[in-house]
Amino acid sequence: MAEPLIRIENVVKQYTRDTQVLTVLDGLSLEVEKGDFVALMGPSGSGKTTLLNLVAGIDRPTSGRILVGADEVSSMGEGALAKWRSEHVGFIFQLYNLVPVLTAFENVELPLLLTRLSRAERRKQAETALSVVGLSDRLDHYPRQLSGGQEQRVAIARAIATDPTLLVADEPTGDLDAKSGEEILVLLERLHAEFGKTIVMVTHDPKAAARAHRLVHLDKGVLKEDVRAKGEKGEIGIAAAAAIAAGK
Repeated sequence: MAEPLIRIENVVKQYTRDTQVLTVLDGLSLEVEKGDFVALMGPSGSGKTTLLNLVAGIDRPTSGRILVGADEVSSMGEGALAKWRSEHVGFIFQLYNLVPVLTAFENVELPLLLTRLSRAERRKQAETALSVVGLSDRLDHYPRQLSGGQEQRVAIARAIATDPTLLVADEPTGDLDAKSGEEILVLLERLHAEFGKTIVMVTHDPKAAARAHRLVHLDKGVLKEDVRAKGEKGEIGIAAAAAIAAGK
């Protein structure tokens, strides 16, 4: 087994609404190995997006610890956490979150502006990232000139441009048609298989979860099932993902 990259130790996450305390994650413990491709599934309100945000350093747990590599993310201050995210996490969102007045190249270059890279080095990395996602011929196109699938590929190029330790994806195919969604899943598989990227993906879609190599099912903030794929390709499979999603 590979070494754990992510260690989630007895994590509780609660929100207070007026006088009511809502427990979203309830004593959750989980490890994710370096180079793994994990799908988080569960019904609405199960805590999967909250867990993703905690792992990515967007939010903090109420109690418990989260470690990514040697870094205890859950105990960092805001400044340290912002720096850590920029160096270690690539974000892929359902709605792309591209800046409409910037070209594809400029969108991908954006996170590199926070680094000490020279202009020439930034250009090389941004062009390489766009090449990886198959958009070398779209560098100067604005988001409005691209299809939804192409926009998501630009977003993925932006996520990998800094060569992050971890890729987090929140419903990456949720706003795409079937063909474009399939292309994005193939791309994520490639990033995992060829480039060794550790990917944690939230999805409600069994077809997307089927591409992962491990499926973690949450319900009411509790880990219900943790399944690792078998076989040559190491994928979960649609039937198994659908059964787990349905709680069978």
